[in-house]
Amino acid sequence: MKRNMSNTDRIIRVVLAALFAYLYFGGIVGGTWGIVLLVLAGVFVLTSIIAFCPIYVPFKISTYKSK
Repeated sequence: MKRNMSNTDRIIRVVLAALFAYLYFGGIVGGTWGIVLLVLAGVFVLTSIIAFCPIYVPFKISTYKSK
């Protein structure tokens, strides 16, 4: 997999994942929407760790600027 996410993109995803986790574990959002947010948070963290977003590929998007 070729990296296609910039560090800024990765940081934004981690912050959003933390927000989603807070909303769920804080009891603000529950039920089905809470589970959806947790799954999305997990996907955001995973894609941030590997610096690759599979959804970017079909649209030929890359926020990573190689040197």
